[in-house]
This record gives sequence, C-alpha cells and structure tokens, in this order.
Amino acid sequence: MKYTLEKLSILFLCLFMVQVTVAQQVEENNQSEFGDFIYRKGNMYRSASGKPGPMYWQNGADYNIDVTLDDEAHTITGSVTIHYTNNSPEALDFVWLYLEQNRFTEDSRGTLTTPIQGNRYNGDVDGGYQLSNVSAKVGKRGDVSDRYLVTDTRMQVFFEEPIPAKGGEATISMDFSYKIPVKGMDRMGRLDVEEGTIYALAQWYPRTAVFDDVKGWNTEPYLGAGEFYLEYGDFEYSVTAPSDHIVVGSGKLLNPGDVMTNTMQDRMDKAMKSDSTVYILTPDEVADPATRLKQDGTLTWKFKIENSRDIAFASSQAFIWDAAKIDLPSGKTILAQSVYPKESDGQDAWSRSTEYSKASIEHYSEKWFEFPYPAATNVAADIGGMEYPGLNFCGYESKGESLWGVTDHEFGHNWFPMIVGSNERLYPWMDEGFNTFINHYSTLEFNNGEYPADLDHTRKYVSWFNRETREGIDTYPDVVNTSNLGMTAYMKPGMGLIMLREYILGHERFDNAFKSYIETWAFKHPQPTDFFNHMENVAGENLNWFWQNWFYGNDNIDLSLDGVYPYGGNYVMALSNRGGVPMPVLVEVTFEDGTSERFKLPVEIWQRGDQWNHLYKTDKEVKSIVIDPDKVLPDVNIGNDKWPSAIYEEE
Repeated sequence: MKYTLEKLSILFLCLFMVQVTVAQQVEENNQSEFGDFIYRKGNMYRSASGKPGPMYWQNGADYNIDVTLDDEAHTITGSVTIHYTNNSPEALDFVWLYLEQNRFTEDSRGTLTTPIQGNRYNGDVDGGYQLSNVSAKVGKRGDVSDRYLVTDTRMQVFFEEPIPAKGGEATISMDFSYKIPVKGMDRMGRLDVEEGTIYALAQWYPRTAVFDDVKGWNTEPYLGAGEFYLEYGDFEYSVTAPSDHIVVGSGKLLNPGDVMTNTMQDRMDKAMKSDSTVYILTPDEVADPATRLKQDGTLTWKFKIENSRDIAFASSQAFIWDAAKIDLPSGKTILAQSVYPKESDGQDAWSRSTEYSKASIEHYSEKWFEFPYPAATNVAADIGGMEYPGLNFCGYESKGESLWGVTDHEFGHNWFPMIVGSNERLYPWMDEGFNTFINHYSTLEFNNGEYPADLDHTRKYVSWFNRETREGIDTYPDVVNTSNLGMTAYMKPGMGLIMLREYILGHERFDNAFKSYIETWAFKHPQPTDFFNHMENVAGENLNWFWQNWFYGNDNIDLSLDGVYPYGGNYVMALSNRGGVPMPVLVEVTFEDGTSERFKLPVEIWQRGDQWNHLYKTDKEVKSIVIDPDKVLPDVNIGNDKWPSAIYEEE
C-alpha cells in the first residue's frame, strides 16, 4: 500500500511531538565530540599551528659503512662509523642504537612474542649480531669509551663525558657480523633461484634510535609489526660482493667504472635519456661470465645518499637489470631501475617494473612533493613488499595488477615515512594509512586507469566495521590483532583521508593542507597532533570531532534519514546520527520531473544532540531523497539512507 499525504502529515506531527518531548528531557549535548584535545596545545618545540616551533630540534647521524657479503657462509661482515650530532637542549651521557638483527635469535622478545601458529613476521632464530672493537668518544679529542650494554634489539653506548647540548658531536664505531636470515620477517632475507641467491639486506647495520622532544629516547624493541623511527643523515657505504653479483642500493652508485663493463655503462647512459625501459643486463646475459667486469674474486660497489633516514641494498648473480629515466617537476632527471631473476621475467610481470616505478615516482612528485633521491630501485625478492629510501623489495612472483599495486605502494612510502619521518613503531597509520590514500590517486592516473582503484568504495568494508573484534586506528602495531592490522594501519586511516578530501573539505582545501603538511615536516619528525593541528590551520576547519572519533575511537558512522514529511507546502527531513561519528550530511533530492539537486548540512547540526529536522523549501514535487549519494562514507547501515524506504513502497 501507499501512504497518503494526509497520513504522512499525521505521522510527522506525532513524531515531531515525540522528538520535542525527548529533547526537553535531554540536558546533555555533544560538545565533548567537538571540543579540543587537551594534549593538542602548542609549545616552543611544536606550535599550535602544526608547524615545528621556534625551538624545534632534532638530532642527526651520518654513517660510513663498509661490509663484505659472503655468499657461501651467507654472512655480512663489516664496520660502521656513526658521526652523531646532539642538537637537543640537554647533554647526553649515552646514545641508544638499534640492533635489529638480534630479532633473529631464539630468545629475542620478537621470537618469544610470536604465536605458536606463526604470522607474517616469522623470522629465523640462528642469527644475531657479533660485535667487536666498540668505541665512542665526544668531539675529536675526547677520551675513548668501550662501554656498552646490549638488551635484545637495543644497544646503549656510553661516553667518558656527556655530548654537549645544542650542537655537540660524538663518534661511535664498531665491527659487526651476522648470519643473513632466510626468513627475515618479510622485510629482508635471501631467496634461492635457478641462477643463484638473491640477498635482500635491510636493518643490516647498527642504527641510531631517535631522541626527541616528546618522549626522549624512543627505544621500543623490534618485535614484528612495528616498523621504524630513525634519525636523518648522510650515508656513504660500500658493499664488497662476489664479482658475478650485481649490487643495487639506496642512493647513487659512486663508482660505476669499477664494477660495470663499458657495455653496461653505455646502456645505463642510454637509460638515463630514455622514457622506455632499457636493459642494462639482459635475460640472456645473466649467466654469462663474460658480461661481468671480473670473472673471479670480488668487486666493491660504493653508494651515497644524503638526508636519508635509512639505507638498504640487494646483491645477486641472478639479476636481470633494466632502467629508464624519471622526469621530476623541477626539470631534474633521475634513474628508475629494476633487478629481478628470470623466474620473474615477462611482460605480464617484472619486465614492466621499471615502467611502474617511473610512473609512481613521477605522479607523487608532481602531486605532492618532489622525490629527493638520485634513484628509485625495485628489487624482486621473497618479500611481500617493503620500503626503504629509494629502494623497494617486492614479491618476485607478483604480476600485473598485483605488481603495480605493491610497487606503487612501496614507492609511495618514500613520502611517508621517508620524507615525512613519522614514528612507524607507534603510529603505523601515519605512514601506511597516508600511503594507502595517495596510492588510490596514483592508481587512478596510471595508464588511464589500467588497474582499478576503489579505496573510495568505503562501504565494501562495512562488515569489518560491524565486527565486535574491530580495534581502533590508535592501537599500537605490536598490540593490534594481526587480523585487524590491515584495517587499523592501512584502510581505515586511508578512508579517513578519502572522506576529508572527497566529502568534508573538498579537493582544494584538502590538497593545500596536505601538501603544506608534507613540505612543513619533510625530513623532520611529526607527531599525530602535529598532523591534526596543521590540517586544521591550513584548511581553516575545526576537525576535532573527526580526529577524536575516527582516529582515536572505535565508533562507526550511521547517518539516518528517518522520514520526510510534507509541511506547509514544503518538506521536513527528519535526520538522526545513530553512530558515534558525526558527519556533515550531503543530501540529494530527486523530483518527479526527473531533475535533482544537492545540498550539504554542516556537521554542527549534531552539536546539540543526535536528531535534526531540516526544512527543505521547494515548489517541486519530491520523488526521492538520499543522503551520501556517492557512498563515500562507510555508513554501517545502508537501509536508513534514503526515502522512501521499503515500508513506504508498494509491495
């Protein structure tokens, strides 16, 4: 049956009286949803506008590293010298380093907190650092200390005198060695293929922990899901490997003439001028000793990268090698390159890797911030996907859409957290979520949409939002249930930025704020509150209601169109916020003549309560009304988003 206008008017009158009665009984409002976070106040180090304050500081660490890869014993042996600068306002008696290879021991905290059934972060247990010749001194003439303590994946190095505040310098050096794990927690390791072994080396040298103005030393152990938080500095490093190996690493290769034949160098020069992929070492040449500069012994490959928080490298005799140029907005050109075994070869697979890499870097450089490093290298390995400055490890069996997706995602991480240096070990959403967001637009643009991008199809995730076992974005990565990590670190924060750009702020205001955030915090250490404050200040919008409920709560979005009622020749829309997350309400009205129009009610309609009646004035007859017509919001109840609903329609 159909309800007549007279019946609807009576129903509306009854409903209106009930709402008025209830409203008179309710004294509480929703100010707590819209009020300030107490801990978001600015100070001299981090301003209320979300910028580094006038006294912001961060320490620095420059590295010189020389290592040798033994492909028979599967070991790394070498030395590291760290030049440490203490820019903090206090003298430091010691420096904390990370020894993440110690994760690969039977009694490491990471091993002992891995479930019996295992997970993605399984690792070998027969590794760990062997250290010797540890020395530390302040300045150039300070007394040398050899005192240190190792606790799991952390190393505390002491000095004979404190490192002075505000610019004091110190040097730490040591020799180290360890066995390279086969299974390196899906971040590093080694893979045997037909032509040899692929070594993917990451977390491969002692690295300085961050000392910051928020919590001092950040010394959370390396357990599994939690990634990294590192100081910036300049790196010069060398890798000595068997002469038949190809070595690629973060940064620029400094000595191509010492490790590459003239033919390879000529091809590289051609690649640096080519938009299409050029082979440096073809599939047919991989196993041919004549294609190498030497037929026995070793070669030493030297690299340099500046203003970076980390480095990684790969080495193998099984690598096919190709490259092309990347065009940056400034007019500068750099190198995109890929190395992969013949098992990965093919136009539906890794033969397109360099094409993908070039497109990804060019897109992000144009849209957000220019890529700062001299090369972008994609390495095929037995690793699902892991990022380091200028270098990725991606699954060697990936093909087509899967290879594009992982390549684009890992290169996107050069912006978050390599350029914008957030704390991944505590706040994975600040790198994974932001990166998932920018991947959406990169994929839309790539090759005129060759592969699908559907992060804006948020309602496909409604089943997760309705689970009692869901957890919040703010849950630490080593605490969250691994079945929830994909949502808490990647998808939910990514959808949050989609909603900000596509639904709440609009493209221009969002892009202005997001670009400004990246530029402001490039090569620095933002905290979550810095992001919140900066976005609000540049966009000119109080978003406390959004940060509190989407990023720090576990509530859902459920906007409801409870009814539409004739009223004085117009219409009253009865709306309610049935979820815990308030939202503006985008409404689309369709008329009997086939035309339609849209309007948006501001989020402030929910400040005084969870019900709102909107008088919609029109001289046309309304046929239907829907809220969130583009389905941008992951609204958990799609049954109350439109009028007429099923109960008003003919059976």
